[in-house]
Amino acid sequence: MVKYFCNSTDISSKWDQVFSAFWQRYPNPYSNHVLTEDVVYREVTADQQLLSRRLLTKTNRLPRWAERFFPSGMSRCVYIIEDSIVDPVNRSLTIYTWNLNHTTLMSVEERCIFRDSAEQPATTLLKREAWISSGIYGFSRPIQEFGLARFKSNQVKAMKGLEYALSNLQGIGIRVLWRGTPAAAQGHHEGCIGKGQRSSQEPGLSCGCDPTETPAVHLTGE
Repeated sequence: MVKYFCNSTDISSKWDQVFSAFWQRYPNPYSNHVLTEDVVYREVTADQQLLSRRLLTKTNRLPRWAERFFPSGMSRCVYIIEDSIVDPVNRSLTIYTWNLNHTTLMSVEERCIFRDSAEQPATTLLKREAWISSGIYGFSRPIQEFGLARFKSNQVKAMKGLEYALSNLQGIGIRVLWRGTPAAAQGHHEGCIGKGQRSSQEPGLSCGCDPTETPAVHLTGE
């Protein structure tokens, strides 16, 4: 089983401003858990798309209940691959991330798509999805629940970090609007899914997400 998360957000900034802020969001007061960021691959394709691969190092504090099951010398850092695709023609920024280590304990795959809003001027639409799984037999469900709770907390910090970078670029306050009801603000489509299954979803909270569609990585040149 896989725990699935999805939400949509409206950012009151133009797409090109959000695109610029994305590359300048570290460091910020909300990202103390991000230790390093390194570009390992970059290419401009024939159709003018910018492909990038970065390696991020983040702190990875285990919950107290998990510490008894894992060696004390286990790495407290997690290594994250971040692939991004910038399409200036269609004005979109697509980001895929996944962890390289501790994958047996928990694997988190995330996809974020920033798009220029055709309906709302000077607004960027963000759709965020995550797939959380664990290979620990007998403990996968509580580990996934913990992973989902941590992911929600971290994605709120990520948005605050992006707002911080945007405000530094523009010198003004940035407003972020969560779509749906207040309860949906933490993820208006989430649940456990199995292979070939679709999770149930409350009426009125659809964000156009397909939880059975796992994120694909498009970068080459490894």
